Amino acid sequence: MKSSAECSRPRLAALAIVTSLLSACTTVGSERPTGVCPPVEEYDAGVLAQAAAEVQALPKGSAVVDMLSDYAVMREQARACVFP
Repeated sequence: MKSSAECSRPRLAALAIVTSLLSACTTVGSERPTGVCPPVEEYDAGVLAQAAAEVQALPKGSAVVDMLSDYAVMREQARACVFP
């Protein structure tokens, strides 16, 4: 039987990822853009291949896959970010 610490580890990791991603988007005045677009890290082919292999190894129905999909959307939005 798994200990409760082992069972909660994936939840804590997911919470840390989500908190990190959401806190990067907060601003003091949310209605007025600050004029700063977030940087988008570019990954080389080796890192992308490793990430793809790791995602393939995840169990079916993994919440991490959904989170990565959200992350991909946020990366596209950051790439399109242009303030006048």
